[in-house]
Amino acid sequence: MRLKKQKNSQASGEPMVWMTAMGLSMGVLMILGLLALIFYKGLEVFWPKHVAEIHLKSEDGNGERLLGEIILQRDRSSHKSSNENDEGSPLRETQIFMGNKEVLGQAFRFVEQDKIKKTSYPESVIKLERREYGNAMGFPQAIYQADQELIPLKKTELFEKTLHQLVKTYNARWEEIRHIEKDQIGKINYEMEELELEKKQLEEQNTAAKNAQAKNRLQELESSQKTLQEKYQKLADQAKKLREAQQGAQLEILLANGQSHKIEVSQILEYYYPNQLSTWGRVGMFFHKIWLFLSQEPREANTEGGVFPAFFGTLVMTLLMTIVVVPFGVMAAIYLKEYAKQGPLVRTVRIAVNNLAGVPSIVFGVFGMGFFVYMVGGTIDQLFFSNKLPTPTFGTGGLLWASLTLALMTVPVVIVATEEALGAVSQNIREGALGCGASKWQMIQKIILPASAPGILTGAILAMARGAGEVAPLMLVGVVKLAPTLPINSTFPYIHLDQKFMHLGFHIYDLGFQSPDSEAAKPIVFATTLLLILLVLVLNLGAIILRERLRKKYASGKF
Repeated sequence: MRLKKQKNSQASGEPMVWMTAMGLSMGVLMILGLLALIFYKGLEVFWPKHVAEIHLKSEDGNGERLLGEIILQRDRSSHKSSNENDEGSPLRETQIFMGNKEVLGQAFRFVEQDKIKKTSYPESVIKLERREYGNAMGFPQAIYQADQELIPLKKTELFEKTLHQLVKTYNARWEEIRHIEKDQIGKINYEMEELELEKKQLEEQNTAAKNAQAKNRLQELESSQKTLQEKYQKLADQAKKLREAQQGAQLEILLANGQSHKIEVSQILEYYYPNQLSTWGRVGMFFHKIWLFLSQEPREANTEGGVFPAFFGTLVMTLLMTIVVVPFGVMAAIYLKEYAKQGPLVRTVRIAVNNLAGVPSIVFGVFGMGFFVYMVGGTIDQLFFSNKLPTPTFGTGGLLWASLTLALMTVPVVIVATEEALGAVSQNIREGALGCGASKWQMIQKIILPASAPGILTGAILAMARGAGEVAPLMLVGVVKLAPTLPINSTFPYIHLDQKFMHLGFHIYDLGFQSPDSEAAKPIVFATTLLLILLVLVLNLGAIILRERLRKKYASGKF
């Protein structure tokens, strides 16, 4: 009887069902585990930690003192002889972020736990986020102006009010300097460059001033250049005065080792007392840090600050790639499915399309650099931007070529998904449309394409998901380590498709493998990875919602 049940079970394939279910469960758990790790590590970056004062043991009782955030605690991974204490149990060590790397020489330090005598969390510790050298931590002592003590710490209320006002004033002045140098002077530089190119072109065409019109135009250009130069000098002097006004006030802090350290207040972006924050205060600081991460530009070799240029560049490139790849992919699929005569040639084309989906992405990057950048971009420069040569305009990597390269890489996905969607439309619907007198194109346009829209959007979702996360081809066709100027701005022609840009995927690669301070880069790597996943999720979610609406609309077969 038992043998009969086993045979019936094997015949029905029940063991294979359980094995496939187990394989699916393991895959889902692995994906969920990875996402949970990224979410935890990515959000942990923004939670304000307590700052600990750690007293180390010593024979004379005057052990070293450290001040910093406890990042992690782990077992030592070195060889066995130094991996155990006297009792034979594994040694554990604590990683501490101390900041003040311009004074201490290193921002992170590992300490063996059995060497820690006492750990406390003094409320008077201040944490400073700076424009350079990363964060600083210490005990505030006084505010100095021109090396003269202005406000001592003992005048607590006045000290806090003065420091807050100084930081606010200096940050507002930095914003004014940034506006002058980046926006106003940048616009003048662009206009002067355009005038210089036009002047150069006129001088080459009219070397001897053959006609009065060209001569008058040259005089107008020189006059405009002189006016712009005067504006430039005026703005440059204004910015110089503002920068000089940024020097003076200093905040003195006392480090854990007893050393006094003065920090320019103009270098402080913001400050807070981490050990004084309540639970709601930490929640507010958490969301404040997230906003700064999303809205600021990178600093300190991309290990500090935000990722807004990278986020914006990724979003624009992905949308531009989708706008290009979907129409071309759909048109190719319509021709292959509806118009092309089925035969060896069409089968060969389909095989080629399927094989393109498996080509390594770096190959598309090399092709994009050779075809789009050098051939197409070089030709455009010769025809329309010859006055700017030898400086290339489109003959170098940029947003347009990166989007087209990724569109070429993902077009097989759209073609295959669209063909499957077109083939899923019932033949009865096709014959009914043709029987009512519609032409083939009218049938495709009014019946087939609307019914296939959910499948087409599936291809677009897959293309966006793959294109947004690619890095290798972008390194060859336009992405750079730092490009704070956005490809869309207020300067004519407003959308600069020839401009290089930042990308979240390359930002992760740069921080993870090229950063000079790998320890400081780790938190930003997880935070940027989380942001990239959320960006792809939001883009895909929008397409999924649209797909489901179209699927419900055409589910009944009524057109």
